Amino acid sequence: MKNQVSPGNTQNVVAPVGGMVSGLVYFFGAMFGVSSNTNVAGDIGVIYTQGVFNLPKVSAQAWTVGVPIYWDPAALLATTVVTAAYKIGVATDAAVNPSATGNVRLNSSF
Repeated sequence: MKNQVSPGNTQNVVAPVGGMVSGLVYFFGAMFGVSSNTNVAGDIGVIYTQGVFNLPKVSAQAWTVGVPIYWDPAALLATTVVTAAYKIGVATDAAVNPSATGNVRLNSSF
């Protein structure tokens, strides 16, 4: 296809103030993704906008396959709590209570 710019699995971004840490979720306006590398502020970094990632979660939550997952920007944790503000994807595996991480399939946009 002659008008495709990119497959959309990754996106180059300028690392925000404080930089980016590999494996953490970052938001750029309404776009979000998981950082592929650790970058200092102002450097060009890459975020994954699609795929399944093992992310830090609210330990006291049990997840079932397919449950919507949100990102709590204050706690820097994935959660099932809708009021956490940012829907990022769905759980791909069950996660028990307690557990520190869970697998999330990112949805590239909502």
